[in-house]
Amino acid sequence: MSQDLVMDRGTEDAKQFARILYVAHALTFLFSAGLLSILVLIVNYVKRPETQGTIVYSHHSWMIRSFWWYLVWSIVAWVLAATIIGIPLAVVVWGVAWLWAAYRIIRGFVDLNSNRAMP
Repeated sequence: MSQDLVMDRGTEDAKQFARILYVAHALTFLFSAGLLSILVLIVNYVKRPETQGTIVYSHHSWMIRSFWWYLVWSIVAWVLAATIIGIPLAVVVWGVAWLWAAYRIIRGFVDLNSNRAMP
């Protein structure tokens, strides 16, 4: 029975750390448009193997995928912004990408608190 408590404690610690990473991702999106999120992404990659077999693993994967898709759409927006005609479209693409990233961070945080794995 004490081993079960240790495993539960480890999972709870991993969940708490994932919560911190969600908050860190959110702060980087608010204050650096996601540029500093690369630092949090590295931590996701480092911590993810430790959570294999738990719901926390899916949350690390969720944050990693969110970052890379946000980066892809940000690059598309910057390419569009390089043309005069594409500037209004670039603003729209970047805005939608930012809102999508915010949704993913919020949904992940809420699902983690509800003990749900991410798809």
